[in-house]
Amino acid sequence: MAAPQHILAIDQGTTSTRAIIFDAETRAVATAQREFAQHYPQPGWVEHDPEDIWRDTLATAREALAASGIGADGIAGIGITNQRETVVVWDRATGDAIHHAIVWQDRRTAELCARLKEAGHESAVRAKTGLLLDPYFSATKLAWILDHVDGARARADNGELAFGTIDSFLLWRLTGGAVHATDITNASRTLLYDIHAQRWDEDLCALFDVPAGLLPEVHDNSHLFGHTADGLFDAAIPIAGVAGDQQAALFGQACFAKGMVKSTYGTGCFMLLNTGEEAVASEHRLLTTPAYRLDGQVTYALEGSIFIAGAAVKWLRDGIGVITHARDTDDMATQVPDSHGVYMVPAFVGLGAPHWDPDARGAIFGLTLGSTQAHLARAALEAVGYQTMDLADAMVADGGDPPATIRVDGGMAANDWLCQFLADMLRVPVERPRHLETTALGAAFHAGLATGVWKDLDALAATWARGACFEPKMPNGARATLAEGWHAALAKTLTVRG
Repeated sequence: MAAPQHILAIDQGTTSTRAIIFDAETRAVATAQREFAQHYPQPGWVEHDPEDIWRDTLATAREALAASGIGADGIAGIGITNQRETVVVWDRATGDAIHHAIVWQDRRTAELCARLKEAGHESAVRAKTGLLLDPYFSATKLAWILDHVDGARARADNGELAFGTIDSFLLWRLTGGAVHATDITNASRTLLYDIHAQRWDEDLCALFDVPAGLLPEVHDNSHLFGHTADGLFDAAIPIAGVAGDQQAALFGQACFAKGMVKSTYGTGCFMLLNTGEEAVASEHRLLTTPAYRLDGQVTYALEGSIFIAGAAVKWLRDGIGVITHARDTDDMATQVPDSHGVYMVPAFVGLGAPHWDPDARGAIFGLTLGSTQAHLARAALEAVGYQTMDLADAMVADGGDPPATIRVDGGMAANDWLCQFLADMLRVPVERPRHLETTALGAAFHAGLATGVWKDLDALAATWARGACFEPKMPNGARATLAEGWHAALAKTLTVRG
């Protein structure tokens, strides 16, 4: 009997969960997706119900398997990719979360981060983790749960609780509680992991008051983590790949060579530059992060993190009713010749790289009586381009060569107008792959490497195919004028100076 040649990828995102089955030629043979509820208990707070996530993960995996007609015994392995930095704490005996998951967008620990900065801890934290002291990352969220759930600290000290990002929680549930583990890319986003020594750090755990017994084991991205528990599917399936969503997208885009860049456009926007074996320390407030680890060898990246991209379009739809469907923004952006001087700074949950201002809030500038819904829609899309431009400029300022091309993916990358605007503002060709599901594909690649579906990185790179290329064509003067207007609007929203 031939070895299975299909991979089940679980893509657990911020607003939805997807399961995609890929064959060895990277064709998606079956897909299932479900959106789940967002919870906003206070301004700046964002939570998920972990039971919603587990329910949808299991349901979409079963739906994809049923639609494919392959059966669990035809799946070589499962690859998991997940929203990063989101925190779950659960009971080891029951598997039940003791609090809603605190989402990466959540800003409730901004004051704690500010106190730690004022106490002079950021440089030491950054040297070990490659990260900044910001509520975005996991450690302060974990500490908040331990401090605000009755009895949680005592239970953690007694070894009764487990912590994990979403991947760890899903691994625990999928294996029936047999595996408490994560991969290096997710571990590296917690503020507790030394990315150079490649281990959980005692001093960081002490700084954030996190008991080490809560933490999962850390493995390579391509690794046999365990098998699915009896009763979940009609046969046990190996779980053989795990990666945080942005590193998974870099891998799925086959950005294996030093200097290659990808930018993903989903709820937020995340640009990663492959820096090879060197962990480049950013002088412009970018993040230094593991891109992937294979056979114990780490490849690093510089990352720029934008918190709001597609979420701004969602706000136009759900918050103020300017659009009916997200896809409407493409048509509306082309209805008008320009944004009529309107700039949107989408700092709904603060600003990420390179500003790292948790107290900034969203604003719209330049409104006149001539401003229309189309101008607002265009301004929301343009803001994505402007923020990406700032990230690319920071990467070059950190010593990187201007990229030859940028590979884009994510739901917003289907928008031709946006891709052209990105090419114009970044002054570099923008390549869109034939298949946009590169985050899920990256997880599949990791699982496929571990199970023999693909032999090596060369075999993976050979599967990448360009779907479209957008060349810069905006005159430099027009670009400069737009950039100047953006930076003027941005300056008015910043609360952190210098």
